[in-house]
Amino acid sequence: MLYIFDLGNVVIDIDFNRVMGVWSKLSGVPLASLQDRFVMGATFEQHERGEISDEAFAAQFCHELGISLSFEQFSAGWQAIFVALRPEVIDIMRQLRQDGHRVVVLSNTNRLHCQSWPQQFPQVGEAADRLYLSQDIGLRKPEPAIYHHVLTQENATAAQSVFFDDNEHNIIAARALGIQAVQVTDRDVIPNFFRRQTPGEPGAMPATGNGA
Repeated sequence: MLYIFDLGNVVIDIDFNRVMGVWSKLSGVPLASLQDRFVMGATFEQHERGEISDEAFAAQFCHELGISLSFEQFSAGWQAIFVALRPEVIDIMRQLRQDGHRVVVLSNTNRLHCQSWPQQFPQVGEAADRLYLSQDIGLRKPEPAIYHHVLTQENATAAQSVFFDDNEHNIIAARALGIQAVQVTDRDVIPNFFRRQTPGEPGAMPATGNGA
């Protein structure tokens, strides 16, 4: 089986309010104002596909938010998004690989964030067979082509794949292709998914001390 894990709020907890909190302090713009203006629009998507540079993204996003920040100040806030690793998911990923399954990460991300999280959380790269990152592929979820890309690279069919993501749109797109997709709405979803597997079925996990 191929197990595909999203990154943010699936393997690593993230919080955009932390980003805006830093920007608010550095710019003097109230946090509530930034929260109202923050939109994951065209500029955001272009950055995640690697179509624009980090510097261009920072300049355009600051313009859209109505704040004045240096690139260094923008980056400091942008990289504050990462909160903590979900060790129970890392344990599951490792166990799946030990059981002979293929485990990959599929993330909408960007180079600025990739200067941060691999160093903060090296366990992610160690627990996965491969990382599929939007800015490297030039595609982003929920575009069907990014799922086809992963399946082709992994020589797997949709029926042989399980996908975990916190975003409903990404889940719907994966299911439309025939991939078993599980929306991660809280930290218990993934451990509970594997607890429910019948012993001997693909992905069934042995009992462990942490419930993974």
